Amino acid sequence: MREQYRTPQLSTADLAPEPIEQFTRWFKETATSPAIHEPNAMVVSTATPDGRPSSRTVLLKHYDEDGFVFYTNYGSRKGGELAANPYISLLFPWHPLARQVIVTGRATRTGRDETVAYFRTRPHGSQLGAWASHQSSVIASRAELLARYEELAARYPEGEQVPVPPEWGGFRVAPETVEFWQGHENRLHDRLRYVRDGQSWAVERLSP
Repeated sequence: MREQYRTPQLSTADLAPEPIEQFTRWFKETATSPAIHEPNAMVVSTATPDGRPSSRTVLLKHYDEDGFVFYTNYGSRKGGELAANPYISLLFPWHPLARQVIVTGRATRTGRDETVAYFRTRPHGSQLGAWASHQSSVIASRAELLARYEELAARYPEGEQVPVPPEWGGFRVAPETVEFWQGHENRLHDRLRYVRDGQSWAVERLSP
């Protein structure tokens, strides 16, 4: 199972001055590609203080110069691990384009106003789901989960405002490094990494 990537070279001259602008360029191209399903899907990796890692796929909901934002239950495994160890890695696996973006940095909780504003944009069913699921906890059956959801649906019917769960909210990942990976033939990939240097960014090329 092997594939040869045939793509244009990526040079430092091609890059934007800072990583968020470069991410925007690639994200726009990815979002318009019919080959990519859910371009905002990213693998989020966290670790316990003693170094035991865990990963899962999460949807990016916002990004700007301050970082990359996703939402979760703070009581989930990732929420608990980030509370104890804020260092985090994000991976955008855009394989059909032979591209990846890897972000490392620190995660902090978003403000409550920002969390509420985003929660109000979610579909009604997703709002109820945030209440029904005690994320990462062990449950006896799917029927138990569905019963909680139906109870909530009866309490908050369509059109009625659902309150924001107190244990639910966002994380903003402030990047310390951002790597742009472009695949090439013979595994001679381009790997260009932005590294934060005070208030500016340095770019380095990594061996593939």
